[in-house]
Formats: sequence, structure tokens, C-alpha cells
Amino acid sequence: RMNGADAIVFTGGIGENAARIREHILDGLDFLGIALDPEKNARAVDGAEADIATSDSRLRVWVIPTNEELLIARDTVRVLEGVSRPARAPGAGV
Repeated sequence: RMNGADAIVFTGGIGENAARIREHILDGLDFLGIALDPEKNARAVDGAEADIATSDSRLRVWVIPTNEELLIARDTVRVLEGVSRPARAPGAGV
């Protein structure tokens, strides 16, 4: 594992819709235990949430849709109102 990592997540416009780019990014990372399933990867487009790794991959590889426009709008409102980002729970990441 990558220092305890369990998964790689692709999100956003390119991460959600560009199977060839995901494949290119993961190419050569098999030494980390990543095994991409080409058929699952090809089907994971148009807002579909999917685990695109093979069943025997040591790390999961996820495609997770996000609403980038909504997140940008919320952050803009917070900035305009002078409100800081909400506190995150310990261990919740950055």
C-alpha cells in the first residue's frame, strides 16, 4: 500500500469522463498493487460512480462524480460573507 492508502479517486470533469487519461495516469503503477480493469474503466463515464480496479487489485480505484460548480458557488458565498470553511472532523482529510 501507498503509506496506508486504500484507494485512488478520480473526480472532476476529466477524472469522471476521460477513461484514456485515467488509464495513462495509472500506467506503470502496478508496482503499487494497482490493477485497472479496462472494461470497467471504459464504462465509467457520464457521472457514473464506479470502482474501476480489478477484483485482485490491492488498491481500489474509484471514479466519483462531483458537482464542481456547486462547490465553487458555496465557497464564493462563504468568501463574500466572510465565513471560513467549516471545520473538518479529525482524520477527515484536507
